[in-house]
Amino acid sequence: MNYNRNYIRKLRYLIQWSILCLVVYGGYRFFLFVKSLERGLIPSFERPQLIDGFMPIGGLMALKLWLLEGIIDPVHPAAFVILSGAIILGFFLRKSFCGWICPVGTVSESVYKLGERISGRNFRLPLYVDYPLRSVKYILMAFFIYVIILKMDSQAIRIFLYTPYWKIADVKLLKFFVEMSKTTAIVLAALLILSVFYRNFWCRYLCPYGALLGLLAFTGPSRIKRQEDRCINCRLCSKNCPSHLPVDRKRYIHSPECSGCLNCVSYCPSKDCLEMTVITRIINPALFAGAVILLFFGLILFAKATGNWKSTVTPEDLLGLLPLIDQLRHP
Repeated sequence: MNYNRNYIRKLRYLIQWSILCLVVYGGYRFFLFVKSLERGLIPSFERPQLIDGFMPIGGLMALKLWLLEGIIDPVHPAAFVILSGAIILGFFLRKSFCGWICPVGTVSESVYKLGERISGRNFRLPLYVDYPLRSVKYILMAFFIYVIILKMDSQAIRIFLYTPYWKIADVKLLKFFVEMSKTTAIVLAALLILSVFYRNFWCRYLCPYGALLGLLAFTGPSRIKRQEDRCINCRLCSKNCPSHLPVDRKRYIHSPECSGCLNCVSYCPSKDCLEMTVITRIINPALFAGAVILLFFGLILFAKATGNWKSTVTPEDLLGLLPLIDQLRHP
């Protein structure tokens, strides 16, 4: 008898799309916020803080400063909070930030599913291309870790985090997309097209954020466990894995590519064959999803309650910096 766990996918889609809608709404509000400033007006509403989540490099600097000196960046504290939440999830609950929360991951997944409908399949690069390409995200990750974690001392980080450049970095990021150059448009279009035909192209090959979370997950306590004696060799787990992992041939899945999406668990028709485990304890999928949301958004609520979420940069500050935005450069 088939064992139906489709509710896992429905739950994940609900969480993913709810977060994506929240981010899109926040981005739209931020666009209106900046447009108001450009007209010389003080906006009548607060700047959406979640925009800081799209600045993980600054968040990584802020994380190191907090670890060294216990100081939380007051300029864009949400960048530090969101990155910290992703790291905590990455270690304890695999790359669940990528599989359940990241809006880029949600869009990427939707795009490759659209590709499946168009062409009837997704394509896979040959292994001699796939493996070298997968190393790119780790090279990028290593570069940022070397520059920020190993080379920058706390004084250099403080200098960066208190510059006018960092104060208006969110506005510069917005302009990067709404006033993008021809080169940027071509690169983004190419990534979008590749993502239609290759599963999670950006996530699989280029995202240094995901590479870091994957390495943390590899060393963490959670993993997918397959009960070999219950496996009926249908291969539905591997066929539906967004990361092309050979779930049907492994006893444990602890690959850094596993996003903890539980797709394999949801498609498995054999009862108790595939389960998410933390250390040796089997975790109910609904409990796993609840833990992801509780840990991540609980951290955000804690940051709000302790005054470490909202930026200290005022609209008046941004109003003064806007005329200089094109001259401000990375220090």
